[in-house]
Amino acid sequence: MIVFAQYMRGGTFGKAVKMAEGITDIAKRTGFCSIQYAGRKIFYSLLTAMLKRILKDMTASSPLKKKYPSGDISPFERPNVSQRHPFLYAPTILSAATSYDETMNCCRNAEDPTHNLEECFQKQAPKVLKPIKEDSLRQEHTCGILNKFGERTLKALKLAQISQTFPKADFVTVNKLVMDIVNMHKDCCCGDMLDCMHDRERILYYVCTNQDIISSKIKKVCEKPLLQRSECIVNAENDNKPADLSPHIREFIEDKNTTGKGYKDLLKECCKTGCPADCCSRGEEELRKHIYETESVMKTSCDLYKEKGLTSAELIKFTKEMTTIGSKCCQLGQDKLLPCAEENLDLVLGEICRRHLTNPINPGICHCCSSSYTLRRPCMGKLESDESYVPLSLTPGLFSFHDDLCTTEEDKLEQKKQEMLINLIKYKP
Repeated sequence: MIVFAQYMRGGTFGKAVKMAEGITDIAKRTGFCSIQYAGRKIFYSLLTAMLKRILKDMTASSPLKKKYPSGDISPFERPNVSQRHPFLYAPTILSAATSYDETMNCCRNAEDPTHNLEECFQKQAPKVLKPIKEDSLRQEHTCGILNKFGERTLKALKLAQISQTFPKADFVTVNKLVMDIVNMHKDCCCGDMLDCMHDRERILYYVCTNQDIISSKIKKVCEKPLLQRSECIVNAENDNKPADLSPHIREFIEDKNTTGKGYKDLLKECCKTGCPADCCSRGEEELRKHIYETESVMKTSCDLYKEKGLTSAELIKFTKEMTTIGSKCCQLGQDKLLPCAEENLDLVLGEICRRHLTNPINPGICHCCSSSYTLRRPCMGKLESDESYVPLSLTPGLFSFHDDLCTTEEDKLEQKKQEMLINLIKYKP
């Protein structure tokens, strides 16, 4: 259903149902239900090829490609996730469908006889939509990294993330997970949803059947239904740090096989000098300096969040997202604060960079978004005023005070205040 809805967004619900039932019937008749895990790959390959053939025949005059949503979808009346999000991973949609089903049953079975089903659903829907939006943003962000900075950068990012989540796993295991996850994203990002689903199932199967060498924190996660496991593993608590890790960074810095971005830049600089050994010894000092600066920025941001609640910024949407990071990460301990903040902040910066691609913001943002993924966050943090910016002219409507400022609804009032602040900054930068 999801595949047909995403590829053929102009098709009717009835047609999608008919095609989905046809495929399901073939699966039953070929004995798919009795095939064990090892044999499923062959079936998935056959099913994928068959679906692509069907879709190709049905879109004979145009190539088999997904398109971003435009104005050709009817106004929103009920959950219609697949058509509205052609690039959202199928497992996420399936998981959302289960959550919607549970919400509807909960509202339907409410004990209060005067209970309004529609009202109940509207109240419960945001809880269902929140993880969908978060997963969608994470997936779009990952595909953005893959498309903009390439497979090597995504592998490095996943290597760091998996090493933090599963610190006791050996390098061979971590490397296998990195390769499998990056290959999964390659399938998912190009819109091959069946391969995407199979890749994800295979990874979850591997992780859950090798818990003893991967993590002690995923036992309960692996007991969940298949569709819920993925989200739980992504948000799994980091396993305990191995006791035998070296407390010194020097061993890492002076290893000639190290391929960290900052160290590579240092090597280039040192090779130009007459004493590369002395120059390279600065590596540990540089890394400590970077960590200290990052932690200082986070401490200042968290202090500001705790003191002010909401911070002032140019864009309300991104301000809210930044503040949400504060509410999520600033309450954590020092050991968890930095990974939480950097990961979540990276998602927001990715969103800003994708927004910049659509409609360029300024040369500084352009430089930060395209020069280096690794240095994007520090680059954004050091942005200076845009010298090419022309301040807004003072027009009669720029600072207008209407009755809606007298609202008692805190959220609406806050937005009005921020809109005025933005206009003031744009008028007098």
